[in-house]
Amino acid sequence: MELKFVDYKAISMCKSVDMKGMEFSSSFVDSKLMSGVNVAPKFCSCRGLLMKNSYSSASYDATRSVSEKNFLVDTFSDQINGTNHTSLYFRDKWVLDAADDEYGGVLINPERLPSNPDKFSFVLRASLSHWKVKGKRGVWLKLPLERCDLVPIAVKEGFQYHHAERGYVMMTYWIPDEPYMLPSNASHQVGVGGFVINDKNEVLVVQEKHSAPALSGLWKIPTGFILESEEIFTGVVREVKEETGINTEFVEVMAFRHAHSVAFEKSDLFFVCLLRPLSKQIMVDDLEIQSAKWMPLIEFVEQPLIQGDDMFKKIIDIFIARIGKRYCGLSVHQLVSKFDDKLSTLYFNTVDDPGFNCQAS
Repeated sequence: MELKFVDYKAISMCKSVDMKGMEFSSSFVDSKLMSGVNVAPKFCSCRGLLMKNSYSSASYDATRSVSEKNFLVDTFSDQINGTNHTSLYFRDKWVLDAADDEYGGVLINPERLPSNPDKFSFVLRASLSHWKVKGKRGVWLKLPLERCDLVPIAVKEGFQYHHAERGYVMMTYWIPDEPYMLPSNASHQVGVGGFVINDKNEVLVVQEKHSAPALSGLWKIPTGFILESEEIFTGVVREVKEETGINTEFVEVMAFRHAHSVAFEKSDLFFVCLLRPLSKQIMVDDLEIQSAKWMPLIEFVEQPLIQGDDMFKKIIDIFIARIGKRYCGLSVHQLVSKFDDKLSTLYFNTVDDPGFNCQAS
């Protein structure tokens, strides 16, 4: 197939653009453009401008809107001036801007998505065909909140929801004709609780404004969730500070609980940590906390809700054993692994001789 072009002005001289019956398929786009063949649809019959087209199965209805016509005119105009750099043309016009990931897939650049939904639909289909030819596997499409109009288009092309955050939805597409291998969304949430005990053997406790009816009247340790990219040992210090105003120093992880189907069918990891208080004056967070105080340890332990719950009782037993130096928790050690060359935190017991009593560092 060969195209002959005249001056760019020839396009503007056309009085009408006949798009009727023009159809594209992603396979056509890949096979023709990647092979270096000049292609262009039949826009009009103007003197000095000869265009031929030959297209296969219907996969794109170009009669849907005037905007699609304008998109196609703009798309092919780069070659009207006589320039013919097919590979650059193909990459810039027909394949979404994306980066390869380390697992043979692609990450679509959310900042360079086409502004026109019809253009996005067309280019997305062509991109999937191109990536299939290239042997790519998973495709990750992050759609910002302001581009939510593109979600139905992606779903129609076979994309699935992966996860959503406040500002975006992540969608995925699996190309190979083999079992789906993309990782699932995060399966766990991570919570922390801070056991803070002062030199008077008093425990820092709170009553929450919003709690389950079964926990009504319970004085409990400050708890909360770890933020994204936050360490356990810094997260628990932050939570205690936010709820009570007390500054603390992390000592150890004393125990952790693993539960399932807790929130939105996700599993839950809850780390119980021993903290050393660095201040005394309580300042309650009025948004979350009804009241906070220093409570004698024996009074805290004897609460009916704690005595009647096996989980709470065991945590208290561990806590008391730790105070009596009959139990050692997990302390923080930050190390760099050669697997990723990143600093990470390892929690482990540092006692070399079981005969020695544990000492808080």
